[in-house]
Amino acid sequence: MKKQHISNEIRKLRFLNDEMTQQQLADEVGVTRQTIVAIEKGKYPPTLEISFRIAAVFSLPLEEVFQYHPENDEFKKRKSDKSCR
Repeated sequence: MKKQHISNEIRKLRFLNDEMTQQQLADEVGVTRQTIVAIEKGKYPPTLEISFRIAAVFSLPLEEVFQYHPENDEFKKRKSDKSCR
């Protein structure tokens, strides 16, 4: 199974914001509910613009909503393997 290198706190943030529904968040961001579901579950990495829109809805900095895990990034691993040669 492919490890995700971007995780998020969307589900928790929705709950803490008056139990906001996925549809309500989707309406605020300007995407479909299915897009929010996929992003929330880590099945779809959001574009930078959508990431900023989601963070803005919660009035938080981007890094408090989304986290990058470079240890799971296969591209970075391959690049560092080549530089060790």
